[in-house]
Amino acid sequence: MSNPERYLLDTSMLLAHYREESGSETVQGLFEDPEFEILIATPTLTEFARRLRELGAADAEIIDAIDKYSLLFNEIVATDASIATAAYVIGRQLPGRIPLIDALIAATAQAHGAILVHRDAHMASIPTEIVRQQSLILP
Repeated sequence: MSNPERYLLDTSMLLAHYREESGSETVQGLFEDPEFEILIATPTLTEFARRLRELGAADAEIIDAIDKYSLLFNEIVATDASIATAAYVIGRQLPGRIPLIDALIAATAQAHGAILVHRDAHMASIPTEIVRQQSLILP
């Protein structure tokens, strides 16, 4: 039996799924397919909460959303020293600047052998030799 393919969702895709925006059907398909393991990085949950707050969600709604989504993931991956170091290395390999949280999320995908699913131009700037990815950037 082969190991299941692993996917790690970026905040952009978690938010797209929550708001039923473009790309949400891709995320839903990943959640529904038992052949895949779906991961999330802890910084993604924080960024997701902050973004929902910016969009006007109440604290109770935000906490409820995080609780419900937490049940859907096969693994919630904590950021540790090795991921922090990998995030630094990823950032240094890019010609432009990448936000720290994006570097941490990308490093988490890299460390866990997961395909990073996103619709984020910062993530797309990371070469696929460094982090495997599925980009759903809007045209």
